[in-house]
Amino acid sequence: MWTPLQWLQKNLVWSIPGAMALGLLLGPWLPEPALRALILPLTFLMVYPMMVGVDLRELLRPGGLRLQGVTLAVNFVLLPAIGYALGLLFFPEQPMLRLALLLTALLPTSGMTISWTGMAKGNVPAAVRMTVIGLLAGSLLAPLYLRALLGAVVPVPLLQVFAQIALIVLLPLALGTATRRWLVARHGEAAFKQRLAPRFAPLSTLGVLGIVAVSLALKSSDIVAHPAQLPALLVPLLVLYGVNFALSTALARGLFARGDGIALVYGTVMRNLSIALAIAMGVFGAAGAEAALLIALAYVVQVQAAAWYVRLTPRLFGPAPEAGVQRVA
Repeated sequence: MWTPLQWLQKNLVWSIPGAMALGLLLGPWLPEPALRALILPLTFLMVYPMMVGVDLRELLRPGGLRLQGVTLAVNFVLLPAIGYALGLLFFPEQPMLRLALLLTALLPTSGMTISWTGMAKGNVPAAVRMTVIGLLAGSLLAPLYLRALLGAVVPVPLLQVFAQIALIVLLPLALGTATRRWLVARHGEAAFKQRLAPRFAPLSTLGVLGIVAVSLALKSSDIVAHPAQLPALLVPLLVLYGVNFALSTALARGLFARGDGIALVYGTVMRNLSIALAIAMGVFGAAGAEAALLIALAYVVQVQAAAWYVRLTPRLFGPAPEAGVQRVA
């Protein structure tokens, strides 16, 4: 069981497009109520394993305030503004697609933030901290941003958004924290990190692939009837991620040492698309399927871009030091 799951996790460049293709193929043959019934359990499968790896004690670590401050400014000031502007530019008459772009820009960091930072030889402890802070801040701010920026064109049920976030973020976070503490108490910190924690990430990937497949299945009829809509959705995503990478790289190279700079890039360009999908499909019902399609496509762009950026990292930031501790800004 674990070997196929680990392959899917390590090969997201192929497994996510495969899940999309599966959704397109099976969508016309599956009843919509059954597909919608899968959303909540798949969301929990997607989020809970990721939360087991989140260590809330990272919030108590001293230092790194400037790095975390710049990350917060990019994630909750610059990127929401860019996402909102791109929505107006590309989808002036399609409010649900504007919602999707804004959700993509609003919800930062995921477990992949830590993974990609490690692969690029960046400051992993700083990336862990960014993930925890981004998760909590995004959960609190996202409903307020949605109401303030899109409330005039999309009915945003504020209490329902908060309730959905509590169900798909705070509850899994509490359960994940309890699971982590139990496993550490029973097996020890070293065994948890080396042997047990790596088992949870593939389970989260399975949930991601399931949600992506369901998103495409729900829109399969429209996509088959109007295939040209996919390129039209990809263009603003390419612009969003292109601007994001360029801006974050400029700030990272100008303000921080190598390890901190890499953490900044992956702490700002990796968006929490899992939670964005869950909000779009859980809160906005049938109308949210249109938004979910764009967010599902964002997975493809994000994974491909992150993989290529790892290859470019030595050119942008220089080779990784063989030893030594990264400086914390």
